[in-house]
Order: sequence, then structure tokens, then C-alpha cells
Amino acid sequence: MKSSPVFLSLMGLALFGLGVAAGQIANGPADSSQRVEIQRADLSGAPGMEVIASTAEYRPGDGVPAHIHHGVEAFYVLQGAMVQAPGKEPMMLPTGRSTLNLRDVKHGGWKVVGDTSLKLFTVHVVDKGKPLYDSAE
Repeated sequence: MKSSPVFLSLMGLALFGLGVAAGQIANGPADSSQRVEIQRADLSGAPGMEVIASTAEYRPGDGVPAHIHHGVEAFYVLQGAMVQAPGKEPMMLPTGRSTLNLRDVKHGGWKVVGDTSLKLFTVHVVDKGKPLYDSAE
């Protein structure tokens, strides 16, 4: 039986939509819309672990809720900005700062204040198949 061009187009569109949905599910429901994944690879010599490199931009008013990772997160500040945690004084995350956040240690819980965006480069070495992070609030 021959399929019509309209039917084939609709099937192609449906398959594309399923691919996009699968990609969104793989990133996890808690993933940040500010994060742009650059590359992901299995960690050689460590079955069940993967390495994920990303960039993120947090504009003034954007926040990062308190969260934990199922592995280690390293970040490097590409463009510094002022951030503030609830009940705390604003503090500068300066350009060039680097930090390691260890497995299951709560961090984040701040928002960008002032008029400069915060830009980060992150590397996560995390358990494969788990969400990149889980809420810790």
C-alpha cells in the first residue's frame, strides 16, 4: 500500500516531536532553562557515570534554587555578577572564580541582583540516568 505525502509528512512530524520530547525527558524535569548543554559523554573507567559540559546565563532577577547533584559539579565564572541568598547580604561572584560542589551537598538558593548577568561554564560528573540535580528545598 502506498502512503500519501501528507501521511508521510505527519508521521515525520510526529517522530520529530517524539525525539524532542525524549530529549526534554532525558534532561529531567528539574533542569534549568538557562543551561545549555555543550557535550555529554560516558566517563571511561567508571561504569554508570557520565560527564556533562554546559554553559548557563542567569539574568538579573533569575534565581538558582537550592539543589544537590548525584555527583560532582565544577563551575567557572565566565562573567561575574552580584548574587543574593534570602536573608543574606548581596555578594559578588567574580569573573574567574571556580568552585567544586560535592555529591549530595546542598548549594544554590540565590538570585542575581544588580544589572549584570552571571555566566557560568559547568562540568558535572554524575550518575548516568539520574536527573542532573534534585531540589534541596
